[in-house]
Amino acid sequence: MVNSLFSLWRQRIGYGIADLSCNLVWQLISLYLMYFYTDVMALPAYYVGLMFLVTRLVDGVADVLMGLVIDNTSTRWGRCRPWLLIGAIPFGILCILVFYVPDFGTTGKLIYAFITYLCLSFIYTLVNIPFSAMLPFLTADSLERTTLSSVRILLGSLGSTIVAGATLPLVATLGNGDQTHGFLYTAIVFGIIATFFLIVSFKNVEEKITIQQERMTLTRAWKGLKDNNPWKIFATNIFLMWGAFFLQTGSLVYFFNYYVQSENLTAIIAGISTFVPLIGTLTVPFLANRMKKRHVYLFSSAINLIGMGIMMLSGVNHLGLIIGAVILSLGAGQRLAIYFSMQADPVDYGVWKTGINTAGILTSINGFFGKVAMAGAGAITGFLLSSGGYVANAVQVPSALFAIKLCYLYLPAILIIASMIWIAKFYKLDDSYTSIRAELDARNLNDEQKV
Repeated sequence: MVNSLFSLWRQRIGYGIADLSCNLVWQLISLYLMYFYTDVMALPAYYVGLMFLVTRLVDGVADVLMGLVIDNTSTRWGRCRPWLLIGAIPFGILCILVFYVPDFGTTGKLIYAFITYLCLSFIYTLVNIPFSAMLPFLTADSLERTTLSSVRILLGSLGSTIVAGATLPLVATLGNGDQTHGFLYTAIVFGIIATFFLIVSFKNVEEKITIQQERMTLTRAWKGLKDNNPWKIFATNIFLMWGAFFLQTGSLVYFFNYYVQSENLTAIIAGISTFVPLIGTLTVPFLANRMKKRHVYLFSSAINLIGMGIMMLSGVNHLGLIIGAVILSLGAGQRLAIYFSMQADPVDYGVWKTGINTAGILTSINGFFGKVAMAGAGAITGFLLSSGGYVANAVQVPSALFAIKLCYLYLPAILIIASMIWIAKFYKLDDSYTSIRAELDARNLNDEQKV
């Protein structure tokens, strides 16, 4: 009994710690990379935005291809697990290289930044997509899958919170006031930890479930997706929801450093934005038992908007901004949790409609759309900062401050409102999902009886 419990928790921690590893690097990039490029590496904001756009589009294609690779991988370690080991060391090294400032001119630095950021994005895809697809191979027990997912969320949120709260203090301490050295040494710390945890994850998870299915190709995936209208509606919303998220995340440092003029508050709000969403996710099972999923999505989006509204009205008042950030983050956590729950339902609809299970490729394509949203957000931020007259490490002119506020509050609010209208008007799968799920269960039972 003791050994069995130890084995369960060894796998649970091993699985969740991979998400902690991924979030150490992902959160570092999401919160601080654009600021690092413009204010530390001294690259023009316009070209940084363009680089983000190109890199994320290319990386999004890599997501889809990685989904196909996983579906066709077969090793003694399983389909997904070996990729954690393959990518572990390159993942840590590239995290460090991205935050290194070479002694080149502006053009050379742009080329260096583009190459290292693109390579890091590829390696992130190589470890994160397999990790995200691993759960069905770890256990067939529904309750254990829920436990594994919960541990993953907890440890992943821990990783995000560590980065949000510790990065700027580490930069200041390790760099002795020099952000060039501070960011590099901080990236070394996070890169080493990320590599170590991926190796720990590889050693402590085991793919116990073998799933046999017809070889997945792009042609077969297209057959399973082209008539899946609920997925098309859900996928379109990805641009709106994630676009708002990435606009706000990417401009957080600019908003609090230059508009509010408080680096201390930057760290506080960054911590709130990663920890409070976890509290929001804990309320979603209660809400989902009492509402349809799209109604939970609309409710959580409304909470998110209320928080944005409070921050808009607060100006530079610290207490108002903190209260608004807490409410905003609570709604964001709720929306994210129900988003991942909703994502699975179009898969069942597709199986019901076409008989083809497109879970892997659908997840990869959704990831691609998320990368496109991230690319667009980065490009828009860079363009608006440039057109507003933003100058790194200087007192900003009013037009630049307006551009920063536009990116952090106004545009995300507009996108969330558009997302709510889209889901309320077009996403109707909740109304028929129960009957679809019942029919699928009946089909599965009938197939088992025939065997």
